[in-house]
Amino acid sequence: MSWAGPPEDIYLSTSLASYLDKKLLILLRDGRKLMGTLRSFDQFANAVLEGACERVIVGDLYCDIPLGLYVIRGENVVLIGEMDLEREELPPHMTRVPTEEIRKAQKVERDASDLKGTMRKRMEFLDLD
Repeated sequence: MSWAGPPEDIYLSTSLASYLDKKLLILLRDGRKLMGTLRSFDQFANAVLEGACERVIVGDLYCDIPLGLYVIRGENVVLIGEMDLEREELPPHMTRVPTEEIRKAQKVERDASDLKGTMRKRMEFLDLD
């Protein structure tokens, strides 16, 4: 079977085709942010990223953790956007830190969130509504 229309009509068949070979930012359902070059995809929006990295942001700290060639299951994708290579990616107040430091900051943030949730549960008895 051959494509009957002009070559530019092939891009109308799917919206992901226009992102091939471009650097993308992909937001996943679990909140992770992945960056990389889209090399392939299928009808389920499963995608293959080349040179992928996970961007972890905690407060004013960030780290890009290299992942290499990465396959993403389409049902986990929330948002896909093309990155503008001409613009600065992050605000100037953000500080790049090593992986170990960002993992420690993530743990501190997670522990604080867990403590807040525990305190909220303990204080529910005061709600007299």
